[in-house]
Amino acid sequence: MMVARGDGLKRELVFLPLGGVGEIGMNLGLYGLGSPYSKRWLAVDFGVGFAGPDLPGVDIIFPDTRFVEEERSALEAIIITHAHEDHFGALLDLWPRLRVPVYMTPFAAGLLAAKRASEPGAPDIPVRIVHPGERVRLGPFEVEFVNVAHSIPEPLALVLRTELGTVVHTGDWKLDPHPQIGLPTDGRRLAAVGDEGVLALVCDSTNATREGWSPSEADVAAELEVLIREASGRVAFTAFASNVARLRSIALAAAKADRQVVLVGRALRRAVDVAGELGYLEGLPPFLDEEAYAHLPRAKTVAILTGSQGESRAALARIAEDDHKSIALSPGDTVVFSSRAIPGNERAINDIINALATQGVRVITDRDRLVHVSGHPRRDELAEMYGWVRPEIAVPVHGEAAHLAAHAAFAREMGVRQIVEARNGAVILLAPGPAEVIDHVPTGRLYKDGMVIADLEGIGVPERRKLAFAGHAVVSLVIDQKGSLVADPDLALVGLPIAGVAGHPLEEAAMSAVLGTIESIPRARRRDPELVREAVRRAVRAAVREHWGKKPLCTVFVAVV
Repeated sequence: MMVARGDGLKRELVFLPLGGVGEIGMNLGLYGLGSPYSKRWLAVDFGVGFAGPDLPGVDIIFPDTRFVEEERSALEAIIITHAHEDHFGALLDLWPRLRVPVYMTPFAAGLLAAKRASEPGAPDIPVRIVHPGERVRLGPFEVEFVNVAHSIPEPLALVLRTELGTVVHTGDWKLDPHPQIGLPTDGRRLAAVGDEGVLALVCDSTNATREGWSPSEADVAAELEVLIREASGRVAFTAFASNVARLRSIALAAAKADRQVVLVGRALRRAVDVAGELGYLEGLPPFLDEEAYAHLPRAKTVAILTGSQGESRAALARIAEDDHKSIALSPGDTVVFSSRAIPGNERAINDIINALATQGVRVITDRDRLVHVSGHPRRDELAEMYGWVRPEIAVPVHGEAAHLAAHAAFAREMGVRQIVEARNGAVILLAPGPAEVIDHVPTGRLYKDGMVIADLEGIGVPERRKLAFAGHAVVSLVIDQKGSLVADPDLALVGLPIAGVAGHPLEEAAMSAVLGTIESIPRARRRDPELVREAVRRAVRAAVREHWGKKPLCTVFVAVV
C-alpha cells in the first residue's frame, strides 16, 4: 500500500506505471483518483516481456502485480490499447488474480479468444468490446477511445476525463497516412481534445531519439512487390503475426506475381483467422496451409513464417537447421526479415541468418531494403502530437532510459512546462499542484516457467545459472550405526569435464575426496548426517576446483541405517 500523505480529504489524480517505463515490454499502468488514503484505480494494458539467455528455462516475464492485487477491490477495469503481447499477453495468466472487466477492441478480443482456446484451463475473461469514438464511464473515470495507427489492427489512444483534469494516454502509435489496414491516427479528434484542455500527455517514447517521420506501411508494400517480382526462387517472409497489414501487403504482392502464399506457424494462422473474420483480408486469395508447400513450384511460392525474433521453436529456426517436417529452402531462395529485432534477440536472429547463408539462401533485412517500418513515432510525429494535445504535463513512457530522456528533452523543446521522467513503481501526482513523484510502491518482475509463475528464486533461476556455469556433482552415502559405509559411495558428475587440466579424471578426484573426507571424520561423528553432508560437499567442490578451476554445485545425500 502507498504511504498516505497530507490531508486525507484532498483528492488527487496519480499515474503509477508497474511495467514498461525504463524498459521495452511488460506495459502496465495504473491511474488512480481519490484521497491519499483511498483511490479508485484503472489499469491500462497487461503485457509481457520475453526472456533472454540470462534467464534459462523462463518462457515469459510479467510485471509484478502485488500492488494492484492489494488494491483489486478498488480496481474498476483493465483497458487494453491493442493486442501486441507486450500490451495484453499477461491477461490469461494474471487476470485470475484480479477478476475485473476487460475492455478491448474486436481484434484484440478475437486474438484473446483464440489464445484461450489453445491453452487448456485458461480463464474465461469477461471482455467488453469497444470501438474508436465510444465513451465509457468507469467509476470516477470517463474514457474515450481514439483511433491511432500502429503495426496491428485497431490500436487505441485513451482520453481519460476526471474531475481533476484530462489525461491523454497514447498507447503505441505513429502517423501513417496509408496504414494499409484501418484508419490513420485521428489528429482532428486529438486536436479537439487539446482545445478542451489537457492536463497530461502520457506518451510513447520508443523512437524519441530518431529524427523525422517513420516511413509508411504503403512504402513497405511497394518494396515487397518489387522484391517478389525480382525473385527467381521461393520467397519466405518472417514478420510479427499480429502485423496484419504486412501480411496483407505480402499476399497482394504475391498475387500480382502469380504466386501462392503458404502460412507456416500457429500464431500466423491464429492472427489470419481472426483478421479474416473481421473483414481485414477481403479480396485476397486464400492462404494455404504448410502441407501445400511441397506441391508448389519454387517460382510460384511465397511462404510466411513465424520466428522473426529467432525463437528456437518457431518455424524459421527449424527451417534454418533443416529440421522442419514440411518446409525446406534451397540455394537461390530468399528469406526476408520483415521485422526488426526486439532488444536482446539479436544473437538468436544472427544465428539463423548465418544458418540460412550456409544453405545458400539469400537473406534480406531492413538494413538492406525497406522491408519493415516501425509502428512508433519519430520526433516530427511527436511534434504533431504535442501540437494537437498541448498538455500541461508530459510523462514519457514505453521506452528504455535513453528513450525516456530523449522524450523528456523533446517535450521541453515543445514548451511543456512540467515533465516527469520516472520509472516503474513511481507514483506520479498529476493533480492538484505541481506534477511530481510523491511515492513509490514495490515493483519488479514475475517469471513464467512452464505452468509456474514466481520470482527468480521461486523458479530456481539462480541455481540454473550456476548449473550452466559449473555443472553439478551428486554424492549418495549410506552409513550404518557404527559409522561405517554400507556400500561404496554413488557419485555422478553432470556438466563437468571428463578430465582436469593435467588429464586426471575428475570423477576419480571427486571420489578420492569423498572417501578421504569420510575417513577423516571420527566414527562416532559420522552418524551426524548434516556434519557428513557438509564436509563431503566442501571436499568435492575443493577437489574439482583444484583440477578444473571451477566449483560445481554439489548435492550430498546421507542415509544413516
